[in-house]
Amino acid sequence: MRKAFNGRSVSRFIKLRLVLAGALAIHTSLSAARSIDTGRHRVITAEVIMLPAPRTSGTVSVEEALHKRYSVREFRSAPISLKDVSQLLWAAQGITHEDRLRTAPSAGAIYPLELYLVAGDVLNLPAGIYHYLPERHRLAVIRRGDFRADLAAAAMRQEWLKDSAAILVFAAVEQRTKAKYDSRGPGYVRMEVGHAAQNALLQAVALGLGGTPVGAFEEEWTAQVLGLAADEKVLYLVPVGKPPRAK
Repeated sequence: MRKAFNGRSVSRFIKLRLVLAGALAIHTSLSAARSIDTGRHRVITAEVIMLPAPRTSGTVSVEEALHKRYSVREFRSAPISLKDVSQLLWAAQGITHEDRLRTAPSAGAIYPLELYLVAGDVLNLPAGIYHYLPERHRLAVIRRGDFRADLAAAAMRQEWLKDSAAILVFAAVEQRTKAKYDSRGPGYVRMEVGHAAQNALLQAVALGLGGTPVGAFEEEWTAQVLGLAADEKVLYLVPVGKPPRAK
């Protein structure tokens, strides 16, 4: 026969339930306070890195950058600065207007591109895979570690990729654009990634850096290295670093 609760037991039981409920509420509150949803990945707040503010003027003209741009597949063993990384990311997908328009045009201002940084030799930035957050101009940490060699292997074993200081990875959620433009959507997305990649390449020249757009890679393998969401598709890799000599 089960022993019946007396008044004191009931009181203790109620108090215990209240304590547990309070503890759960506190834990939930702390978890919410410590994490943010970037829209693609859920990351810890401490793992979101503020970037230096981008510059909107420089000493190299557009004409000079166009004249000096060439495909760089050799890099000096030298780090690039976090300021340079900030500028490259902003040039590719940064916000330029109060209405959230970006540096590269997008069909219907839909912006299907997702930009990632695979850092290996960047001053004051640990090696890792980062997701660029344009509206905050910040980096969300996705994975820690140096994955340049992994990307080089996924890119048809183009070993020179791992000699770059960092690799910009352009991915896209094509469904965003297809929802409005149907079968024309994927074509518009590919036009857009070309705009964004050229912005980054010209910015690299203006910073005294070099790079090359890479389209030869195993899509699934590359996405796996990056840990991308299922609806994201990798479109372009742009390794950047310091060229061996001026040209």
